[in-house]
Amino acid sequence: MRRTLYQKNAQKNAWTQVKARFRGYLVCGLVITTLSPVSTRAAEPLLPILTDSTSSVITLQDEHELGRAWARVLRGRATLLDDPMVKQYLQDLLWQIVPHSELRDRRLELIALDNKTFNAFAVPGGIVGVHGGLVTASQSEAELASVLAHELAHLSQRHYAQQLEESRRNRPLVLAGILASILLASADGQAGSAGLASTLGGSAQAQLAFSRRNEQEADRVGMQTLVNSGYDPYSMPEMFSRLQKSYRFAGQRAPEFLLTHPVTESRIADSLNRAANLPRPQGKSNSLVYELVRTRLRVHYSEDLQTLYEQFRANADSSAADAYGLMLAALELGKPEQAQQALDKLPGNWQRHPYVQLTLLDFYLRTQNIKPAVKLAAQLRNLYPDSMPVTYYYALVQRQAGDHPAAVKAFEELTAAYPDDATFWFQLAESEGLSGDINAVHRARIEYYLLTGQPDRAQKQLEFARREKGLNRIDEARLNQVEEEIKRVRREMDERLS
Repeated sequence: MRRTLYQKNAQKNAWTQVKARFRGYLVCGLVITTLSPVSTRAAEPLLPILTDSTSSVITLQDEHELGRAWARVLRGRATLLDDPMVKQYLQDLLWQIVPHSELRDRRLELIALDNKTFNAFAVPGGIVGVHGGLVTASQSEAELASVLAHELAHLSQRHYAQQLEESRRNRPLVLAGILASILLASADGQAGSAGLASTLGGSAQAQLAFSRRNEQEADRVGMQTLVNSGYDPYSMPEMFSRLQKSYRFAGQRAPEFLLTHPVTESRIADSLNRAANLPRPQGKSNSLVYELVRTRLRVHYSEDLQTLYEQFRANADSSAADAYGLMLAALELGKPEQAQQALDKLPGNWQRHPYVQLTLLDFYLRTQNIKPAVKLAAQLRNLYPDSMPVTYYYALVQRQAGDHPAAVKAFEELTAAYPDDATFWFQLAESEGLSGDINAVHRARIEYYLLTGQPDRAQKQLEFARREKGLNRIDEARLNQVEEEIKRVRREMDERLS
């Protein structure tokens, strides 16, 4: 969906603050890991680990608080991928792998970024970021899962804490460099090419690079997690090789990260040898949802949609994924008849899948075809009442149909279930405004600004809220509580990120 001027200005303002904060530290940037609806799963009890020397430098709780503070900045800095189907799939895939990992603190948050570069990363405290381009770069769900497994290995082995232990005196520089490097790569096209380095274990400066020991450990632990999750261990070296070759064939200069900490053929060979000594699960094929999501992103990032449309059309009779791609491309090109024909080519299980139905619903919304949209949205809502993507589109349909209270209620459900998803708070604010509840608009916008690392704008929004007429004592008490929350977030960001 298109971002409004309100969202764009908010992100621009956040990036101005980030640049001011990190300008002096970019030279010592470090990308934490090799590779990775926003939600947080319940954490398991964190028992003390007597042999964990890194906890004397930074505790798991410290890492958690650092990660949440940094995530606020990232949400305001980078363009978020607001496709609920993509977000839900990535989150589900992550949580298929987590139970098989060695991760102790499972308070995770996945942030999907609308960036076509091949990149993913993890930040201490359980923040896992995935660029949309990484999904399209993969050739199988197992390859994509291998990236997430590798990320979880870096988190579970606490390589960030180990790095701090080696750099106690330089902790502020290390910390700022970490955040600045990932922020830069997450939103800038050229800097995004450094994503290959983060994917394959690079760093901005050799003196701050992860040790080869840490990378080998992440390879080993991540591959074991991958196998325990039922995926082919060979998918990890295959993904590494593909990402490496993508730059070689493109004729681009190798990113600085690769120059300072190159990924050698021997490392990929080591990964292949390791895979050969592990069991190779059978029958784990690509899920239907993976095919749907990858195809959606191929269309989303296409620079020549007409050519892609022709490619899909040539293979639609033999490939369900290409038939779905043909449907998407036809809808984007304003060819509803061809889209219907493509839909008819899909196997029955594809036609009935809620994501395909939501694709049709999205087309109704774009073409102002409200009556069938309302009907289909109600049907899907009854069939999948707990589905995040279905609830999201149901809310959009109700808002476009003029039923603003129903839209507000649905978005309130989403913000309650996914309190860290900035997109849902933004959409709730828009819906509250249309329903005429100005106080609720202020509250939702404050949450949006806090989640995107903009406490100053949240404070201004609070001042607007205090000027509203007819506030009762309950309203005033609520605003006082919000003000304390703004102070807490500002203090947390200053302490953790400066």
